[in-house]
Amino acid sequence: MDLQRSGPWIGLGGMATTLFLYAWSAIVLPQVVTLVFLPSVWLLLFALTVAWLTRYPYRVLALPFVAAAVWFVTMFTWVDRAA
Repeated sequence: MDLQRSGPWIGLGGMATTLFLYAWSAIVLPQVVTLVFLPSVWLLLFALTVAWLTRYPYRVLALPFVAAAVWFVTMFTWVDRAA
């Protein structure tokens, strides 16, 4: 597999997948987090994905993992506070 050519598209698909995680958080987390923080983070990472699509194809592969890590940290931080 040639990651130079297919890597950015795999990363873009991964970002689309993490969008569902971020959207699902609206059920569990407070409104401030779901209306301000998480959409801002996801949009920033998505914009970075699109900007790096052709320039840095290997870095784009890491961005869905960064997005998932931010989501997990946010979930565990805010769910523990609610409990």
